[in-house]
Amino acid sequence: MIENNQKKSKKSVPSKSKGGARSGAGRKEGSLTKRTREIAEIAAAKGISPLEVMMNTMMELYKEAGNCMRDHHDHGDCPKEHDDGHDTMITENRIKLLNMAATIARHAAPYVHPRLSAIEHTGKDGAPLQSGVLVVPSAMSIDEWEQVAQPKH
Repeated sequence: MIENNQKKSKKSVPSKSKGGARSGAGRKEGSLTKRTREIAEIAAAKGISPLEVMMNTMMELYKEAGNCMRDHHDHGDCPKEHDDGHDTMITENRIKLLNMAATIARHAAPYVHPRLSAIEHTGKDGAPLQSGVLVVPSAMSIDEWEQVAQPKH
């Protein structure tokens, strides 16, 4: 059911008005509708968040993918003894399970791992980084090179 949360204005609009965007008009960004608020309250009351469901499902799929290979090896199946496509089927099922787990992980990642913010790199004691090219003649000793390489202030 779609809710119409905007009320129609009962004032008559002057003929000179052209309409359009007005500052402060409309629903505030990020505000919840009554229905969205109800759903969020029900989920909070039950103690299960969508992120928890995603994480639990992802972990189960990942664990099941590991069990596919382990169960196969525990039964003593050896691909050299027979190759009836069973190994291929197990590998395909494992890949499908891992792909499903990876898809869920991709959707949950922004809620678990915040994005790294840009880091400003600075030189010694907060000074700006200095860059340049130093051409060192082959006849220069290490001591001479270190002396020339020191930053000039």
